[in-house]
Amino acid sequence: MQFTKAKTDFLEYLEIEQNRSQKTIANYDHYLTRLMDYAGEIKVADIDAEMIRKWRLWLNRLGTNTSDELQKSTQNYHLIALRSFLKFCAKRNIPALPADKIELARTTRKQVTFLTPEEVARVFEQPNIDKLPGLRDRAILELLFSSGLRVSELVGLDRDHINLKRREFTVRGKGQKDRPIFISPEAADWIQRYIDAREDNSRPLFARYSGTKQIDRSGNFHRLTARSVQRMVGRYALLAGITKHVSPHTLRHSFATDLLMNGADLRSVQALLGHSNISTTQIYTHVTDLHLKKVHEQYHNKDTSV
Repeated sequence: MQFTKAKTDFLEYLEIEQNRSQKTIANYDHYLTRLMDYAGEIKVADIDAEMIRKWRLWLNRLGTNTSDELQKSTQNYHLIALRSFLKFCAKRNIPALPADKIELARTTRKQVTFLTPEEVARVFEQPNIDKLPGLRDRAILELLFSSGLRVSELVGLDRDHINLKRREFTVRGKGQKDRPIFISPEAADWIQRYIDAREDNSRPLFARYSGTKQIDRSGNFHRLTARSVQRMVGRYALLAGITKHVSPHTLRHSFATDLLMNGADLRSVQALLGHSNISTTQIYTHVTDLHLKKVHEQYHNKDTSV
């Protein structure tokens, strides 16, 4: 079977049978198209170990707009997409290389950037809460830090999604998996203040108030985009005098770090973040390592003489 035809069938399988998000499908399409960019129009049976070796070398030398080469993690995304495609081929009895023949490149563990409680407080003070956009921004900052939401999850919220009295709700995250979200009284209070200040009945919880076309065809304000939230968080961090790069994901890291610092176990943090694998949550070992250091200093080599 031709690779193009099999790829189309695979993407449709992801959408219909696997119920994957359009963003995930678009990413897989992009990564698999990169194989065609390298090899041209090929048959699935042409994909062998030697072709993959040469493709990986090609990817390793492929530059981007901001770098002379693709990061190892990005190269691995290409390989993960190809492995999923080959597993699909095996299910459909399409002759193909076994997916387990593809090994991912070894990567170094990312250094997690997080904010201290004092830095979080300084960022919270930056929005001008006398105006509706500033009140909205304060509610967003409080919610991100209180809940550990991904920015994509935050911008998809509607007004009726959150129960502010119970201070909990459910979101559908990566892999179309639902998880419970709990928020602090402070975050609930700021969200309520923002909602009370609004004079519209638009569905999106966080609406966009700038630009020429603010209202959609349904009469609702357009949602704030993930990119807008990223810019907003970065701007307030700079205004707060924080020089390191700060994004919505930094607040998610800060949420997890705060939990662990206060005694939460890694499994609970995994569930609250919506990580499918505990190994993903283990990027926060900078916190547990610090705890172990304190234990060592407190209990090791103490003078037990009487």
